[in-house]
Parts: sequence; structure tokens; C-alpha cells
Amino acid sequence: MKAIVLHQYGGPEQLRYEETERPAYGNNEVLVRVRATSVNPIDFKLRSGAARARMPLEFPAILGRDLAGEVVETGRDVTGFPRGMRVMALANGTYAEYTVAKADVLAPIPDALDFEKAAALPLVVTTGAQLIERAVKPQRGQTVLVTGALGSVARVAIHVARKHGVRVLAGVRASEKDMAAQLPVDGVVAIDSEEEIGRLHDLDAIADTVGGATIQRLLKSIRSGGVLGSVLGVPEGVQNYRIRVEPMMAGPDASRLSELAQEFARGEFSIPIARTMKLQEAAEAQRLAENGKVGGKIILVP
Repeated sequence: MKAIVLHQYGGPEQLRYEETERPAYGNNEVLVRVRATSVNPIDFKLRSGAARARMPLEFPAILGRDLAGEVVETGRDVTGFPRGMRVMALANGTYAEYTVAKADVLAPIPDALDFEKAAALPLVVTTGAQLIERAVKPQRGQTVLVTGALGSVARVAIHVARKHGVRVLAGVRASEKDMAAQLPVDGVVAIDSEEEIGRLHDLDAIADTVGGATIQRLLKSIRSGGVLGSVLGVPEGVQNYRIRVEPMMAGPDASRLSELAQEFARGEFSIPIARTMKLQEAAEAQRLAENGKVGGKIILVP
């Protein structure tokens, strides 16, 4: 099969489109023909070595977390996944024509979604939902600020928080406020404005997808006993505040993915797709995504 293979840490040029062995599958696993995958920040953090301390790679490595494809073969203990079934998952090694996933992480693709739209969902949908439901755990009526609100993970976090009856504020750059006003939120805050940050008081929680100096400036806005949920680890200086910090890393949840994919298919929330590219263009796709100005997800199609 063809795959994007990484032989060493480095820039996008280290991603090579090569012939490699089709992966073997175990008794509880499913061989899936990849019809589409997508580029996520974790992909280029792994490629560059920025994430090697917590997620070291064994080379040669095949990157990719989002899976949308068709069942090809199944292990002897697998039931409920007939050949040809359209499936999606938060998986591994999806920058390839074929990949293997454990049966319990696979979810059916809703009939209303094509493979490209389905491929945009697994990582960001799972991360956004778990940021709210497992890290922040807000109560109905509480106020939560979601930072980086125009990003894919944050869009899901906003949707999930509202489903739980939470009052949601969107945190964006001042230049993005007009665009963010179209989000289903109760208010928009320019989190690069000291003046607007200064007007934030007694937040019950922040669901953070930005990190860095921005979240450090926002910590004072959380009430005593409030919560910081973050996909970017524990920020510096947080020990100076009487708040609970919940760093998190998404894990597969096929049931929740299936529910949210159905809600996405019904138009209850959106994940912008900027462009679709061929798998062999993965290096260029990562360059574009890492630049941060594409305005949505990049889909890769084998």
C-alpha cells in the first residue's frame, strides 16, 4: 500500500510518500481502507519532535489520527462490522491507504455524510466534547469562556457546553469578533485586549484551546474554586490562583463520536473544511496547516 512515512523528526519535507506493507490485524481489530483523513496540530507536533516527551515515535512512523473509510477485513472476535461498512474513528496511522483499528473505537458514518466530511470529525469532536464533559464538567447555568472559539475543537466545545445548559462566551482575537458573533454563544470577548479581559469577572470555568501568554492573562478571570480545562497542559503561574486545573488528552469514545457525528449531520454545529488534498500532498498540507491561516480543516484523500 501507499502511505506517508516519517523516518526521522524534522520539517514537512521529512514526510515521504512510499510503498509499505499493509498492516496486520488482530482478533479484536478491523482492517479499514482509508477513504479520507485530515491534518491536526498533533500531526505536525509529532513530526517535528515537539511532542516527543509525552508521545515519542518509533521510526518509521505513519502519522494521522482521523479515520473515515470502509471495512475490508475483521479479526475472528469482531462482530457487527460487515465488509464495506462505512466507519469513522479516532485511530492511528491514517496517512495511508489502509490502517488497522480496534473494533471498539469504530463508529458508523451517518448516511448524510461523505467520507471527507466524516474525516474532519473524530479528533476535534472527541477532544471538544471531552474538554467540556471530562475536564470542565460545568453545571447548568454556569458561565464558561471557550478560548480560540473559531477553531474546530472550540466549536465542538461550544456546542457541547450549550447542550448541557451552560452560558458560553467565545474568546477570540479582536480582529475575529465579527466572525465569532455568528457562533451560537452568549457573548464574544477579545482575549487579546487587556480592556476586555479586565471586564471579565468570576467565570465558573475556562475551556482553553489557546494556551501560552493568553491563558496566563485570563487566569485572574476565573472565580475562586472555578475550573481551568485545557488541551495544552498546565500553564505557568496557575499555582497562584485558587482554581482547579484539568489538563486533558482526548481518547477514543465511539459512542460519543457517533452521537456527535449525527448532530453534525443534522447541522447542529459546523466544522469548516478549508480544502481537500491528495494524500501524497501531505507535506504541503502540513505546511499550510502549521501556518495557521487556512481557515479550516485540511482533508487528505488517498
